[in-house]
Amino acid sequence: MSASSPSLLERSIVLCCGSGGVGKTTTAAALALEAAKAGRRACVVTIDPAKRLADALGLEELTNAPRRVEGDWPGELWALMLDTKTTFDELVVRYSDDPEQGRRILDNRLYRNISGALSGTQEYMAMEKLYELHEQGHFDIVVVDTPPTRNALDFLDAPRRLTRFLDNRVFRLLMTPTRAYLRAVSVATQAFLRTVSKVVGGEVVADAVAFFQAFEGMEEGFRQRAQRVLELLSDPATAFVLVASPRRDAVDEALFFANRLHESGIAVTALVVNRLFPRFGEGTAAEARSRAASLAESSPALAGLYTNLADFREVAEREERHYAALASKVAPAPVVRVPFLAADVHDVAGLEQVGAYLVRA
Repeated sequence: MSASSPSLLERSIVLCCGSGGVGKTTTAAALALEAAKAGRRACVVTIDPAKRLADALGLEELTNAPRRVEGDWPGELWALMLDTKTTFDELVVRYSDDPEQGRRILDNRLYRNISGALSGTQEYMAMEKLYELHEQGHFDIVVVDTPPTRNALDFLDAPRRLTRFLDNRVFRLLMTPTRAYLRAVSVATQAFLRTVSKVVGGEVVADAVAFFQAFEGMEEGFRQRAQRVLELLSDPATAFVLVASPRRDAVDEALFFANRLHESGIAVTALVVNRLFPRFGEGTAAEARSRAASLAESSPALAGLYTNLADFREVAEREERHYAALASKVAPAPVVRVPFLAADVHDVAGLEQVGAYLVRA
């Protein structure tokens, strides 16, 4: 980041992205903790059903509602785990013209099936939750632990896909039977539905029609909200933190994601390379190996130590080469190097260790 750019802790939204197993959850929690230590009201959101975030924060469980984490810091730290269906239900109730419309949708069998299982639903609801938390105004910063990389692209594209769905001809066709002024089209629609019912079954089609009839009038609210989410993602106060490990496969995934962000006109704010092997000094592997050779006859034991040092440095240098292309791709975004720690991160103290490296960005 340039000298005039706000730091990560000064942003209003931080999205931690990357492939699975690289430390996104830990990074997100550590950033939120550092924000609370800086006096801000911070909320960290995970869509990972595993209990890693709750465990790291010393909580028994997390729910779809923010839960405060108590600690000795001047700000506030809150955390939640996204519940896709609950978020969808709340959204339906919010957009319904009246309680009866909301009840018809929530009771519809098609809705009950798609609200938790439809492809892309989780990603869109994560965006909705992010937008909801931001708009409520209670939090100064919301940090999101996103799905693994290629799914995270769905996460970023969810608002656009919802808009495309609402503009889809089939969606509009299923909506037309409820609109009396389109009687001529409605006749054609009924013929279409009869044909479809022979393939998927009349009960399925009936559920679909009932769902879309109940949904009538709500689509514009979803469309407008999706557009506001897109604007929020491109806001200068939103940061994209790309998390990777020095493994070749993880670096390749991170490069893929960085390219897709670039295609969308979004710059990576910071690159976090996690679990790096320590270099053990400033020298190179070649220098350590040369030193070992010079001591081979006069001090074999010391030569053996230098040989071990050379081996360790070679691992560190290989990792540096792995992510060099990635660092170049996201430049001028800073690269945050987080080394292997003495113990796994499983509590607030561990998060503080990681956070000490992250705040340098």
